[in-house]
Amino acid sequence: MIILLLSACMLATALAVLVGSASTASTSLARSERAARAYLRSTPVAQVVVQPPPEGVDYETAVLRNLYAQVNPSVVNVSVLGRHPMLDGDSTIPLPHDSEGDGLIPLGSGSGFVWDMDGHIVTKYHVVEGSDQVQVTFEDGAMAVAEVLAVDADSDLALLKIEPEGYQLTPLRVGKMDDVFVGMRVAAIGNPFGLHGTLTSGIVSAIGRSIPSRSGFSIPDAIQTDAAINPGNSGGPLLNEQGELIGINAQIRSESDANSGVGFAVPISIIVRVIPSLIDKGVYQHSYLGMSGVTFSPICGSELGIDPSLRGVVVERVAPLGPSNNAGLRAGDTPTKTKYPSICPQRAGGDFITGIGGQPIRSFDEVLTYLDRYSSPGDKITLNILRNGEPIDLEVTLGQRGR
Repeated sequence: MIILLLSACMLATALAVLVGSASTASTSLARSERAARAYLRSTPVAQVVVQPPPEGVDYETAVLRNLYAQVNPSVVNVSVLGRHPMLDGDSTIPLPHDSEGDGLIPLGSGSGFVWDMDGHIVTKYHVVEGSDQVQVTFEDGAMAVAEVLAVDADSDLALLKIEPEGYQLTPLRVGKMDDVFVGMRVAAIGNPFGLHGTLTSGIVSAIGRSIPSRSGFSIPDAIQTDAAINPGNSGGPLLNEQGELIGINAQIRSESDANSGVGFAVPISIIVRVIPSLIDKGVYQHSYLGMSGVTFSPICGSELGIDPSLRGVVVERVAPLGPSNNAGLRAGDTPTKTKYPSICPQRAGGDFITGIGGQPIRSFDEVLTYLDRYSSPGDKITLNILRNGEPIDLEVTLGQRGR
């Protein structure tokens, strides 16, 4: 199976490197959510109100019909243009028949959506990566040239900006990650294969997935859905039944470059932190823990000297000079000669993380999710660990990725 990034113009080859992300809970979460909602309070959008369905129309059909009518105006087609590789600006080589007069030719397309009344458009970074010009097309056929204001490769998000005058801008309303659950009905609107304004529906089939980003770090807390998502859907919204944004469609898992019932969306928990920061500062700073670990499985207990009934993360590597190293976190240093190298760490003696700030941790994905939802660089977090069977609390001051 392969992971396919959904842009008609480019495919991702980034691998997930599970080192870093981080922070403390309540203050950072409240700060980011307040910032996101401040942008949207100034741009009221009508609720998706489902009237009693007409005779012969079932409830779900009525929901989708109303959702599409109210949300589709918020969704845009994102077209990417670039310079023909044979042209250097002074060349007299004839332009391809589909090229623009300035030497730009279509490279591919994706989806996006209106964020606010100021003309900010959100899409995926891999959709616009390497572009010389980006054009957006609205539901009514109106087109605009968009500037790529800022990008965040770690979350694969991009912020575009158009001049808002004269355009009918309808920002999406923002949902909450805490309200997302496996089995809830969802809808996706986008431009698969360049087919503008396409609606598909399904359910949330899993949450808490980790998917690769453009930077090599993992995007945690991703939403998995069986709503049909195909190349060109990338950057479009994943919506709940109320028409609220809960994710941005990002990737599919497929062997045929087409939908196979497993798609992924960057979660709203990340979107509401990254996008307001890109608007305000032009950058989003991800926290950095500086360690990688392996989810503990009971089959590894005897080799690692860990009670099989426990759950947590075995520290496999600690980055030199990183925050975890500075706090004294220890990786294993004794070869285990394990019979299960694909399951168990090959070195014993490392710290065993059982919680963060008193909140139990069962897997390394949960570490990444906790850190990405609640932390910022400079925050102090407390790792609850077992070292040689004894409980210890380690305070770690989180760093910043790339520093």
